Amino acid sequence: MSSATVVNPDSLPRPTGYSYAVSASGGRTVHFAGHTAADAQGKIVGPGSLRAQFEQVLLNLQATAEAARVGLTHFVKLTLYVTDVQAYQADAEQIGAIYRRFFGSHYPAMTLLQVPRLWDEQAMIEIEGVAVA
Repeated sequence: MSSATVVNPDSLPRPTGYSYAVSASGGRTVHFAGHTAADAQGKIVGPGSLRAQFEQVLLNLQATAEAARVGLTHFVKLTLYVTDVQAYQADAEQIGAIYRRFFGSHYPAMTLLQVPRLWDEQAMIEIEGVAVA
């Protein structure tokens, strides 16, 4: 059995949609490779739509988590790679709603980075993570 504790110091601004740190102990650690919005045939779902791609990425993470016998609430760290931070910010409210459908109010430590492109040039977002269960 693992335990995870969110660490959000009072001396820092209140985080929205992430935690500054998560302390996890015990259990099994699962490292997730970067997941894109690829469907079962390897084609990117929702070309040109960050929201559609974000939802597919979470579906792919969820499927991998289930196969690894962990839940989405076992994630302690997520790293998001996007090709356009401004597009992400513009869709932040809708992206947040999609996120909460999958993760509820569970907010692991998160980092968002803008990259020039991803492996599949139609991919607008890729997410990798670590779960402890």
